[in-house]
Amino acid sequence: MIAFMRPLYPQRGSFVLRRGRWSEDGRIYLVTFTCDQRIPLFADWETASHAARAFIEPRLWRSSRLLCWVLMPDHWHGLVQLRGQDALSPLIGRVKAITARAINEARGGKGRVWSPGFHDHALRCNEDLPTVARYIIANPVRAHLCQRAGHYPFWNAIWLD
Repeated sequence: MIAFMRPLYPQRGSFVLRRGRWSEDGRIYLVTFTCDQRIPLFADWETASHAARAFIEPRLWRSSRLLCWVLMPDHWHGLVQLRGQDALSPLIGRVKAITARAINEARGGKGRVWSPGFHDHALRCNEDLPTVARYIIANPVRAHLCQRAGHYPFWNAIWLD
């Protein structure tokens, strides 16, 4: 009987943790993904600039919306609202593939830019969207990359337009 017992919580990184991932039209997701091997690729201003331009390319998002984002030296955070036929996993796969291609072209290199997979959190109805956006945009301040979020060049939010 003991051989059939499972731990109460799956191990970190387990496929079981991803089994519950689903995409919901209109839902807003906080998404994070990292550079391959957490290399601080975007500590280089020129590389980060190319990446930032790639992230705001409209064809990347199709009918979904990028509400807010920040590019850190070794990872990216964004608030993404799914719309239409977009499902979260294929959307993020497309974003990572197209931005990696643009970054490699700009650097004159090739190879992996992003680690496989990503972390997501579907925002609940009771979560305050501007508070979550401020948390994302304050990442460079918490990482001591700048003293004020407005001084950091690699972020944006729809509320600024």
